[in-house]
Amino acid sequence: MNALPRFDAYIDGRTVKPSDGQYFETVNPYTAKVWAEVARCTAADANAAVDAAYAQLTKGEWSKLNATQRGALLRKLGDLIRDNAQELAEYEVRDNGKLLNEMLAQCNYLPQWYYYYGGLADKIQGAVIPIDKPDIFNYTRHEPIGVVAAITPWNSPLLLLSFKLAPALAAGCTLVIKPSEFTSTSTLKLMELVEKAGFPPGVVNVVTGFGNEVGAALVEHPKVAKVAFTGGTESGAFVYSQAAKTLKRCTLELGGKSPNIVFDDAVIDDAVKGAISGIFAATGQTCIAGSRLLVQDGIYDQFVERLVDFARTARMGNPMDPNTQVGPVTTPPQYEKILKYIDVAKREGAQCLLGGGPASGPECGDSKWFVQPTIFGGVTNQMRIAQEEVFGPVLSIIRFNTEEEAIEIANDIAFGLAAGVWTQSIKRAIKVSAAIRAGTVWVNTYRAISFMSPFGGYKMSGLGRENGLEGMQEYLQTKSVWISTAADVPNPFVMR
Repeated sequence: MNALPRFDAYIDGRTVKPSDGQYFETVNPYTAKVWAEVARCTAADANAAVDAAYAQLTKGEWSKLNATQRGALLRKLGDLIRDNAQELAEYEVRDNGKLLNEMLAQCNYLPQWYYYYGGLADKIQGAVIPIDKPDIFNYTRHEPIGVVAAITPWNSPLLLLSFKLAPALAAGCTLVIKPSEFTSTSTLKLMELVEKAGFPPGVVNVVTGFGNEVGAALVEHPKVAKVAFTGGTESGAFVYSQAAKTLKRCTLELGGKSPNIVFDDAVIDDAVKGAISGIFAATGQTCIAGSRLLVQDGIYDQFVERLVDFARTARMGNPMDPNTQVGPVTTPPQYEKILKYIDVAKREGAQCLLGGGPASGPECGDSKWFVQPTIFGGVTNQMRIAQEEVFGPVLSIIRFNTEEEAIEIANDIAFGLAAGVWTQSIKRAIKVSAAIRAGTVWVNTYRAISFMSPFGGYKMSGLGRENGLEGMQEYLQTKSVWISTAADVPNPFVMR
């Protein structure tokens, strides 16, 4: 029997075995088999990684590089990711069971983050302030916030890491990354490219393991200046509370329960595809899932019929197969959670129009974690299935009458990450997108992102923004410098 491949931590520019010698298994969701072992790091490993990052930030080679040099390293990393996108995507699929088509598309797109922020690195500029004091020269500097703890989820590991890694490096920060214990391998493979690109040892570090053993140590570490976290709202709130003890900056990209609103003037076939993309792509395991489908009364029956017919054709199967459209759920706890919510919806009186339980068959291979694409009609916005994040292929359809009612339902939720609007009226598109309390609103499309456009949530969906110029600002702090040009010092007992 061949030994399983082992993945060690990456600290101070080299692979490092966990301090206590422990490893944990990672399972391929489609084969249901253990395929690798990953270092189970401890607080001691986290501390070593932070120390390495802090040393590079304050006195190492990284601290002496200028912004143009940092940008060149980022662009080199982008080239290496481009050249290794296929391999990175395959590692992602082995870990999280998402479609190779999906993960390869993401990995092919990743270089753009490193090109974009590589170009921005030397565009960070302060200002000379025409200060209202005589004989004073006043200017501002934008400086790196410090060591960043980046805590990433299992659904799109490298994409959501790049949201953090690229702008943080461009700003001059150093990082310690803690990937999900379910999907660590692609992040560790990325470190091979970070090293090859020429980043000094200690600028980027990875400690793998569990939140209570490693994540907590990073969040609480006094040398960590910022936490960039993507994950569930409950976990994010806990991270925020712990980070507050040492007044750390936080970027939190959390859960969602996004409304996807179809008005009666929409192009129905387009809106059907948008609804499918919003909930069944990525097996519904995405924070921006359009899990609440709001359909206007006049087209409700026609729309729902077409939607169910279309969803019924979704092909489940091996995520490595380019013909597969729906893969397995990534983790056993998530699988159980989805089935629980399906049962809750049935008990609440929602009408199951499609699916509604576990999936099995030859197309599911040996996996025990397939869930049928599921659609519930007759849902009211007060039902748990409409208010709580399921994070799976489960769609709730809510009927509405007027534009005002649609807006009210859309906003009657604790979350505010994303929303969709389907209409041919530009007036309605502008009015409704302005009225919805969400960080991203798509009109006549869904599930589109860019390195150029800020991303983040309102309300319980998070704090701060990733991507775009705003994403860079999250990793900078402003210093005001005052230089006196006066011949002497005025009265020292009076504030100037």
